[in-house]
Amino acid sequence: MQSNFRRSTLAALRGFTLPADAISIVPSAADYRRVLLERIASASRRIYVTALYLQQDEAGQEILDALYAAKAARPELDVVVLVDWFRAQRGLIGAGRQPGNSSWYQAQNLEHDHEVPIYGVPVQTRELFGVLHLKGSVIDDCVLYTGASINNVYLHKLDKYRLDRYHLIQSPALADTFVQLVCEQILPSPAVHRLDLQSPPSSRSLRGEIRAFRSDLKRAAYETQAGDKENGELRIVPLLGVGPRNSLNRAICDLIASSKTQLTLCTPYFNLPVVVTREINRALKRGVKVDIIIGDKTANDFFIHPDEPFKVISALPYLYEISLRRFLQKHKKAIAKHRLNVHLWKHSDNTFHLKGVWVDDRYTLLTGNNLNPRAFNLDLENALLIDDPQREWIDPRQAEIDLLMRHTQRVGQYDELDTLAHYPDSVRKFLRRVSRVRVERLLYRIL
Repeated sequence: MQSNFRRSTLAALRGFTLPADAISIVPSAADYRRVLLERIASASRRIYVTALYLQQDEAGQEILDALYAAKAARPELDVVVLVDWFRAQRGLIGAGRQPGNSSWYQAQNLEHDHEVPIYGVPVQTRELFGVLHLKGSVIDDCVLYTGASINNVYLHKLDKYRLDRYHLIQSPALADTFVQLVCEQILPSPAVHRLDLQSPPSSRSLRGEIRAFRSDLKRAAYETQAGDKENGELRIVPLLGVGPRNSLNRAICDLIASSKTQLTLCTPYFNLPVVVTREINRALKRGVKVDIIIGDKTANDFFIHPDEPFKVISALPYLYEISLRRFLQKHKKAIAKHRLNVHLWKHSDNTFHLKGVWVDDRYTLLTGNNLNPRAFNLDLENALLIDDPQREWIDPRQAEIDLLMRHTQRVGQYDELDTLAHYPDSVRKFLRRVSRVRVERLLYRIL
């Protein structure tokens, strides 16, 4: 079936031409933590760290200590940290009342002679309806791109890790456009304030400024006028989007629609937007081989062991499994013919946070976008699209896919997945209740 999207729209996107060896893959969370610390220590001009959150734990302290040490060693160093405004001012979900990471930032600021400014960025007037989900830190002329935030599990500081993707892109032009977005379209907003200083304004007092900021973000974009449209060479295209029908969403759909032989995608939460599901269905009808890598429900970061007290958030992995089972049941013929292959990832007690898209031997999408309705409608998201028409980067690309496929098992048929009858009593009761009152659809849209 023909798609409504055209590959020519991808060709029109401007990106930065670079050699294949400018993109390198870091194989693990522990390796990424080591690289991040080394790059911070050796930075000579600038460090811009962007993350959903910088957590007060051993890994967070290690990174923040490194930032303060770099600033002390080179006071002229331009150091900026961006985190989500709301996430920084609350505790962990389900952990009761906690002061949040912002109080730790303020205490650290008082302990040091030099400043490492930490800015809270509010994307919506409430966290539930949108967060800062930008990825990509800049150290000098290198962009460190990963979906990981900064805490023990994301950086494998202690005994567990959360699997993600980690890429280093050496490109002055790309690094400059990342920093330009922060300096020209984020930091000047009256809605953005430092969280490492005492007594930041209340969220309530900023509602008007936040609404205006979100409106501005809908028009924001990376500056790529100095870049190239499709030119037969390897390019990397930065993309930005917030709210429905944004340019990043469009590019993701165009990317899937352009597939001719092979489509691979990964997401930690199987809750695809309708437009993405539609394009996958069309790809299958075109004869494209589709591979989907997702985490087992027990590898989901919301999963709570059945022996622990039930929390509403712990029902999410089961909702995602129900969604996946329906999808597999619909496509059971494609599964039987190995045209659709779903790979469930599980490795001990570790968790899964992969996201991305690979199309044919040409396109690779690096992103923090979870490919779910929340990412497509609420959060501020970005991505890097690698266009490799000459297959210059094909070997590292395939090596990453092979690495991510480790600890996966192919689902041979839909009824291999659990049903409601197999779920813990507390989860089963909750899901039956929300189904009766039609809350299930709302949960899928915002979580």
